Amino acid sequence: MHKIKIITSTTREGRKGVIIANWITELVKGMADVEAELLDLAEINLPLMDEPNHPKMKQYKHPHTLAWSRKIEEADGFIIVLAEYNYGFPAPIKNALDYLFQEWQHKPVGFVSYGGASGGLRSTQMLKQVVTTLSMIPLVEQVALSFFTKYINEQSRFVADATIEKAAGTMLSELHRWMTILRPMRGA
Repeated sequence: MHKIKIITSTTREGRKGVIIANWITELVKGMADVEAELLDLAEINLPLMDEPNHPKMKQYKHPHTLAWSRKIEEADGFIIVLAEYNYGFPAPIKNALDYLFQEWQHKPVGFVSYGGASGGLRSTQMLKQVVTTLSMIPLVEQVALSFFTKYINEQSRFVADATIEKAAGTMLSELHRWMTILRPMRGA
């Protein structure tokens, strides 16, 4: 059984990314041999990095870091539901990544990005530099949602079209492949 953690990237009130995160979480739950969990950074509420020791040391002092470490450690792969703020990634996702080091290593990460015309692609390209430094494997296959609000219905649910569904299916298939390949490398 593979464990996939879906992580939101924003924490502001009124955000829409959590609607997209709920959609992709339901798709992941439909996969065989996979357990999905949504990690909403607004609910997790990590303060700005406040650990006295470098994350590589894995000598955490705060309960919020210990809890975050356990959640990330148990994962085999990730999907980051990524907004684009001012042509870049939002601060909460960078902060969440920076809290840890070893827990991220040798795990694949897929992206469901969203925004205006670019669909969050600039944000994704910038964050790929960060995740590779953590020895994560960023997937080439991703879901990029341009003008994403047109897919949110009156019940605040994300309704994907066939093209988006196909992109998600391709990304999830590749995520599963990489989780399987990397698991022995981690000794899991």
